[in-house]
Amino acid sequence: MALAAEVLDRIPTEPGVYLFKDARGGVVYVGKAKNLRTRVRQYFREGGDARFFVAAGFLGRAVTDVETIVVTSSKEALLLENHLIKKHQPKFNVKLRDDKQYLVLRLVDSRAEGTKREQFPRVEVVRNIRDDAANYFGPYHSATSARETLRTLNRHFQLRTCTDHVLETRGRPCLQYQIKRCSGPCAVDVTPASYAEQVDDVKMFLSGKNAELLTRLRTRMTVRADREDFEVAAVLRDSIGAVERTLAKQHIVQDDFVDQDVWGIYREADCVEVVVLFVRAGKLVGRRAFQQKDQELPDAAVIGEHLQQYYATGTFVPDEVVVGVELDDAEVVAEWLGTARGKKVKIVEPRRGVRARLVELADRNAAASATSRRSKDADADALLAKVAKHLELRRPPRRIECFDIAHIQGTDTVAAMVTFIDGVPARALYRKFKVRSVDNNDFAAMYEVLTRRFKRVGGEEDPAWAHPDLLVIDGGKGQLGMAVAALTDLGVPLGGDTGLEVIGLAKERDLEAGTAPDRIYRRNVKDSIPLRQNSPELYVLARIRDEAHRFANTFHQDRRSKGSLRSELDSIPGIGATRRQRLLKQFGSVRAIRTATVEELAKAPGMNRKAADQVARYFVEVAKQEETGTHVTENRAEIDTDFDANVEGRVGDVDLDPLAADADL
Repeated sequence: MALAAEVLDRIPTEPGVYLFKDARGGVVYVGKAKNLRTRVRQYFREGGDARFFVAAGFLGRAVTDVETIVVTSSKEALLLENHLIKKHQPKFNVKLRDDKQYLVLRLVDSRAEGTKREQFPRVEVVRNIRDDAANYFGPYHSATSARETLRTLNRHFQLRTCTDHVLETRGRPCLQYQIKRCSGPCAVDVTPASYAEQVDDVKMFLSGKNAELLTRLRTRMTVRADREDFEVAAVLRDSIGAVERTLAKQHIVQDDFVDQDVWGIYREADCVEVVVLFVRAGKLVGRRAFQQKDQELPDAAVIGEHLQQYYATGTFVPDEVVVGVELDDAEVVAEWLGTARGKKVKIVEPRRGVRARLVELADRNAAASATSRRSKDADADALLAKVAKHLELRRPPRRIECFDIAHIQGTDTVAAMVTFIDGVPARALYRKFKVRSVDNNDFAAMYEVLTRRFKRVGGEEDPAWAHPDLLVIDGGKGQLGMAVAALTDLGVPLGGDTGLEVIGLAKERDLEAGTAPDRIYRRNVKDSIPLRQNSPELYVLARIRDEAHRFANTFHQDRRSKGSLRSELDSIPGIGATRRQRLLKQFGSVRAIRTATVEELAKAPGMNRKAADQVARYFVEVAKQEETGTHVTENRAEIDTDFDANVEGRVGDVDLDPLAADADL
């Protein structure tokens, strides 16, 4: 529908932001303009502007009112638009599904004078780029590529990898030094000047100045060889080989020594695929793709909104942003990006030459990405349709959740919820639960967790608590019955056209075959369905169950390790964290502390005679208890709890205190 003429006439002519609203008052689209009245009229006046055709489509049918906010400048309008899009999540605006900040490498310059951490900096993986005078390199579109780069740096340039705290307190070199992946500034006599030379090498490598770096390395290798320092010369030789191998892998797309982000777009019906190519120092190093559905905005508006939302997350801003369309307010966007970067940024709209060919390459990548995504969507649709057929569901289960309980003899009971969307893990929607109301009772734990989870349905905007289409319980008939009881008590509709369907997935031992095939248990159905490996539509359920099992066990392992990673020194009265650390640094191990005399203990840094007597008396008592078999040592092995970073950084830890359940949920 068109807004009334008097409504359009009342819109101010100053710069600002406009919000289109539907009949319920909800915000369906947010935009900015130098002149609000002129921009809004373009949506509802036929005159060749592409925005009129948008208003004639589904956006126009949804809009019943418009609200405007006047600001003092176009730059303020841009910032306010970004804020309002994040706040309202309008239906027809571009929304980056994966809006997390991308990984970058951070490295500060080495200082000849200063603290130890300033003299011997390290390379860190971070997501936020701060205005702190550090050097930032990237972005890296995946944690895997960032870690691979770090491994290369450690192997061939030997900067420290330990934290600042470890650097200041370690007394002996670590394993990284022993295997020649760190120069050992924590404990070895490394001069700040030689370390600064290593830092400069790393900066050149990450900046793409490989030719200059190779010249430096070859010169130093020759000097070392002439001095017959062949061990160092061999290390430099290996570094040269690493740089040359890196050069061989990179695709050079232009001769200009400049960092660029090149944006491309591809349309198919109301679906838009947008791709950004990362060009660093003339080399194509990666790309990122985004898909938008139900999108009728002009290409310039789509690209413009992607630019704003992408760079608003604090990701790396290059020297140039190259686009194939004429952006509205390009000068304002360039000024905003320059402020974020700390130096001038160009927005280039090429018509010919190398940059125009880069835009064509980005457009082709967008088309290829759309084709690949369409094929995957078709495969997922077919797979979920078969799942629905086998389970006799009324509709394909696009959102599937699976729950699993983990504990050891009833201790540290936890639960995990994993979510799959269209057959693919949605790790941002995973959730962890601590169960404290029951001990050693899987059925009661499942009842508690499902009660907490489904009390949140419809009550929060968090997409993690949206209503699933299918609920998978890791367990047999008993667990399935408990899940149905919990949902029934909450009044959650089950089955039918719109209700939730629940299944159990467990092993049932086949005594004749001696195997334990997975079987699917359904509500109100006596016979179970065997899960055959040659049935991909059912085997996907096993994948979901296995992921829930992995996630629950990892969380449980983490909780147990936090309670077990204790030293015997923790139990000594009057010995705090600082004294424990100093004792371990002085003697090297708990065993050495245990055998030390009171005089030796008293001479340790931070200790006195009274504290030394406390330590000695404690270990005498421990020895007596061990002789009678009444003492169990608390010196436990450390458990490896290296979480997947792409999962743990995004998972909410839901504390399910049963006494506060009703208040919290």
